[in-house]
Amino acid sequence: MVSHAQPSERPSLGHRAASVTSRSSATTRRHRTTRSHTGGSSYRPQNEFPNFAQTGDVEIVINADGQERRYMLHRLILAQNSGFFEAGTSEEWSRVQARGQGSSLGSGNGLGSIGEDEETGGMHGRSAYSGPNSQRYIWRYELDWGVQDDEVPMLVQKQTPPTLFGGGPDQSHPPPVPNKPAPPPTGSFLRSMSNFSAMQSASHIARSAPQPNPDSDTIRDYDNLFRTFYNYPPALDALNIAEAYIQCKSLLNLADMYDALPVVGPRIDHHLLQFQSRLWKQIAKYPPSYLKLGHLARSKVIFAEALVHVVGQWPAGSNQLRHTVPPDVLDVIEDKVDELADRKLRAEAELFRIALTTARGERVNPHNAYTDWLVLSLFRHWLAENTTPPPPAPPKTSSSSSSHNNRHNPRTQPPSTPPGTLFHLLSRGTYLSRDDLKRFIRLQPILGDQHHTSSAKDTLKRMERRLEDVKAQAKEVVRGLVRNELELEVGREGGLGYLVCTRVGEEDFPWD
Repeated sequence: MVSHAQPSERPSLGHRAASVTSRSSATTRRHRTTRSHTGGSSYRPQNEFPNFAQTGDVEIVINADGQERRYMLHRLILAQNSGFFEAGTSEEWSRVQARGQGSSLGSGNGLGSIGEDEETGGMHGRSAYSGPNSQRYIWRYELDWGVQDDEVPMLVQKQTPPTLFGGGPDQSHPPPVPNKPAPPPTGSFLRSMSNFSAMQSASHIARSAPQPNPDSDTIRDYDNLFRTFYNYPPALDALNIAEAYIQCKSLLNLADMYDALPVVGPRIDHHLLQFQSRLWKQIAKYPPSYLKLGHLARSKVIFAEALVHVVGQWPAGSNQLRHTVPPDVLDVIEDKVDELADRKLRAEAELFRIALTTARGERVNPHNAYTDWLVLSLFRHWLAENTTPPPPAPPKTSSSSSSHNNRHNPRTQPPSTPPGTLFHLLSRGTYLSRDDLKRFIRLQPILGDQHHTSSAKDTLKRMERRLEDVKAQAKEVVRGLVRNELELEVGREGGLGYLVCTRVGEEDFPWD
């Protein structure tokens, strides 16, 4: 008689108990994740800028001046804002990197990468976490300073083999916590308590001591670049405009390297325009520098303000702009300079053609109105002296002869008045005063014999009236040249010494 063992119910109970246990442990794990570590020394915010530890897929390491700054960012954000990252994390480049890393992993320990490119449509369709058993691809960039000292540091992509559990080997360990005290050694109770009190005091001192900000310019620029990508305002000086200009220029040069000017430029434009009048004064002091900055930032206001100054001062700033700005910017400057020169030539020609007429409508001449003709002659002589350069000095034969000639034949050569000052004088009419007319009358033998009679006073009054008629015509001629096209308030006493009447339209911006 063969006895058969009765099936026991323990395995089923054990199986149910295991499910209950796993459910309870899962519940416990869910409750554990909701614990708050606020106030703890080891607490660090996760999945926030600059460390998106849960969803980030691009690791960037910046080493500069003995400091290190790490970022865990998103490929999608970087590719949308920078052409450099768009090309470096593109589908073609990522497939080559993944294929090379997958072959190396497969030949080493038999664990190859899980191929999802054919199913999901490449790297662009893959998220940071594709599934519980899928592979998380991490791009890694490090700042390479090059071999020579004059090389510009640039981010270089490094190969990091992915793992089945997400990220590369470096992602398996959490980042180290600074100022973390060492664990107390095992020993007596009193030694443990003393070590514990020492730990608390050291932690308190480390938290309460003021931490300096020794960040280098390179770290600051890269941090501002990534902050701009995530729509955070860049940390730029808001009080000192000179320091703000240096920081903005450095950030724009960095954005130009990584093809991110369309994103960074509006931020720079918004920050600098907050200075208002201080900005206009700085542009007036350094027009070429702000012209280049406005071109990089695509700032129409800053570029137009600097362009008006550059055209008015040309060719003063040509040496600073010839080899530092694109050819299309130089073309705009030269076109505006030629246009302004034509306007000045036309205005000078009209000024010399100013004429007076008699009561019968005839042009004055020495025969029909001698006094009026003298007024016109005086005005044209003053205009010629202020629009033409002084004649060259005679060659010197010897020191004695030159000193003898200078002593017996003094030559007064007034310098030519700058066009801006000249046209402002014509617009205000503050030239050829009453005293000038009196001195001019004394030089005329016919009018000089009558300076003690009443007719001499009548002649002076008549010449003043006719000179006012000439000045009124001259004001109309130069009205367009003395117009201020700047945001800067220019004083009426001579202006800036050059013309600021250049109009900048939408067609003059080279980036449009």
